[in-house]
Amino acid sequence: MSQSQLVRLGATQQMEIAMKIGITAASGQLGASIVRATLALLPKEDVVALARNQQKAQQLGVEVRPGDYGNPEQLEQSLQGIDVLLLVSGMDKPENRIGQHRNVMAAAKKAGVRKIVYTSVQGAEEGTAFSPVIQSNRQTELDLQRSGLEWVIGRNGIYIEPDIEYIEQYQQAGCIFNSAGDGKCGYTTRAELAYAYARMLIEDKHHGQIYNLNGEPITQTQLTHYMNLTFATELVYKPMAVEEYRLHCMQELGDFIGNVVGGIYQGIRAGKSNNPSDFEQAAGRPHQSWSAYFSELKIEP
Repeated sequence: MSQSQLVRLGATQQMEIAMKIGITAASGQLGASIVRATLALLPKEDVVALARNQQKAQQLGVEVRPGDYGNPEQLEQSLQGIDVLLLVSGMDKPENRIGQHRNVMAAAKKAGVRKIVYTSVQGAEEGTAFSPVIQSNRQTELDLQRSGLEWVIGRNGIYIEPDIEYIEQYQQAGCIFNSAGDGKCGYTTRAELAYAYARMLIEDKHHGQIYNLNGEPITQTQLTHYMNLTFATELVYKPMAVEEYRLHCMQELGDFIGNVVGGIYQGIRAGKSNNPSDFEQAAGRPHQSWSAYFSELKIEP
């Protein structure tokens, strides 16, 4: 192992790294966040962004290559020289994702990639409108484990950012409303996930591990409390029936996305997002506390 394949973290810690790290879906929010987190640990020459929309990824300041999950030949060419690959779960319909992810794995093997880190997700594996998404992710997890490549799997908690972005609608309604009821949700943030994935990419000790990546699970009542402290609001939590909320989401977001969002909250209600977190094992430090996260948010004037 040459000196160019070592990276120093802090004053004394060194770890072995791959020569080139590829990060897919780099034009998306999670992929871009992981690129930036990896750049905090590695020189930009060792990081390659793959994106279907290459122009959108140019602002990351690294080499950008085509990364369309539906184009196996393009993927094989783009993955030349990549040693470790971050595979961000696709955003297509569940029935399409499995084949797309298989395209990436097959191209990676042909190109000589040795390790894939996959961004999976937590949730109810059956009984909700979100379950087909979970099932497609579990199939990709199984495909990856059978691929012959080295692998690491992260199962992401639910992003908390959409609730923050929805604050004006909550204020207009005077409440936070969904069908989660008293169920606890292991939320996370893209920044925390990005930090964990950057470590999972460059540290060999994670090989063969499946990590739940989330912060301390909280209820919607607790979320409402944090929102009130942060935004100086007086919101209350209003629980809705599962079907009522699903129909509300479909009306607002369209049938596919609305159905999925309704299914996510149905799963939270059933306790499927209340899982022990492996974040510290993956990231080398605890997940940011929710009191710290909300205290850092700025109230818009």
